[in-house]
Amino acid sequence: MQKINKNVVLALLSLTSLVFLLFQLYYYKFYLSQKNGAVFSKVRGSQSGQDSTRWHVVRKFLGLISSHNIPVYLIDPLILGLVDKDIEKIRSSPDGPSPECKYFCAPRDFTTFALLEKTWKHEVGLFRTAEKMGFQWLKIINKDPRLDGMDDLSGIEIPLHYIFKQASHAIHLVVFYERSGNYLWHGPLRLKQHMDRKFVPFRKLHFGRYPGAYEKPELLLVSIDDLKVQIPKNPSGFLEEMSHSRFLECRYREARAFFQLYPDDASVDAVEFRKKAKSLLHLAALTLNNLGVKFWLSSGTCLGWYRQCNVIPHSKDVDLGVFIRDYKADIIPAFQKAGLPLKHKFGKVEDSLELSFQGEDDVKLDIFFFYEEDDHIWNGGTQAKSGKKFKYLFPKFTLCWTEFVELKVHVPCETRQYVEANYGPDWKVPVKTWDWKSSPSNVQYNGVWPVDEWDDVIQIY
Repeated sequence: MQKINKNVVLALLSLTSLVFLLFQLYYYKFYLSQKNGAVFSKVRGSQSGQDSTRWHVVRKFLGLISSHNIPVYLIDPLILGLVDKDIEKIRSSPDGPSPECKYFCAPRDFTTFALLEKTWKHEVGLFRTAEKMGFQWLKIINKDPRLDGMDDLSGIEIPLHYIFKQASHAIHLVVFYERSGNYLWHGPLRLKQHMDRKFVPFRKLHFGRYPGAYEKPELLLVSIDDLKVQIPKNPSGFLEEMSHSRFLECRYREARAFFQLYPDDASVDAVEFRKKAKSLLHLAALTLNNLGVKFWLSSGTCLGWYRQCNVIPHSKDVDLGVFIRDYKADIIPAFQKAGLPLKHKFGKVEDSLELSFQGEDDVKLDIFFFYEEDDHIWNGGTQAKSGKKFKYLFPKFTLCWTEFVELKVHVPCETRQYVEANYGPDWKVPVKTWDWKSSPSNVQYNGVWPVDEWDDVIQIY
């Protein structure tokens, strides 16, 4: 019997141990790690376990919604901000621009997606599949404001938000609904009393603190970190829209109480005026939106929305506000081209500018331009026969969206303060006799236009 070489045996044992060790590493990397979501198996580049968990949770969620044919799109502001910087590379590269996980691995607690409500109805099957895939989920519902009106306050509840959680990461799915003003709306995230407030860090959510209103986005299918996903075609535009998306509902409950005290005018003249005012407001919105001029409901039109969710029938005009910084010389020719001739032009761009256009019959459109000071905002008024100037002071305000006469329009977010500044503490009481020079609570005398400027600052047509 030949003598066995001890060195050969040791070498074979060492080789066997090495092979076994390599097999264990391979098994952990390509099986156990995928199952537990600990490290990357298919995404390019190396990342920490926490980073890879985010990617794996997103990948699982996209697989979940794909298996149920649910079209979602990415609206996460952090990721879209990163994507926007590389948008040209992402558009031109079918496999994405980065050799490593750059977007879905970015530090964050949530990844946010949007869902159009009309594209999906079968949530029970989705939840069952989600649970089988290891997701915990939460559904947030609240009343449907689209069914509110003067005749009835809806109690029907609809799904507004879904949370899918796995490991240390969560997916926030925001449900968007179409509104009659041809825009998309999402509701607030309000937890019911029985819900677990520690399910996720809700305060860190980017959507849900307030309701929001958005234009319908054009979508683009891209590859990001080896994952196919739809995003807004213009990410920077969506992010800008998001920063000014807060939405205020009409206060139907308060409006019903108002009409119980002061019955609505249902006369033929009132109905006809409201019809013409609505048409004029739609035309004005179309004209200003085409010019890119931001505007809001002002004066009596704003009061009508806030107090009674309708046009005030005895107001006889439509009032809009525009910041002077948004003034464009094209405004007058654009309205004239739309069939609204200029009725008068008072003031000048530097001081107290106001425009009035003639609508159908006696209904006119007044556009007041607002000037910002350090601690207040004001618009001006001019008396044509005397050249006297007046100033109307308002506390500073921001703009929110609302829906009024089937139109998505801006109103001051701080509406009550705005209305009270103009109409005083008794704004809830209708006043049919109104003197624009003395009735407003916020009016101030502001001098007289020099006579040699009258031809420029007092123009009546």
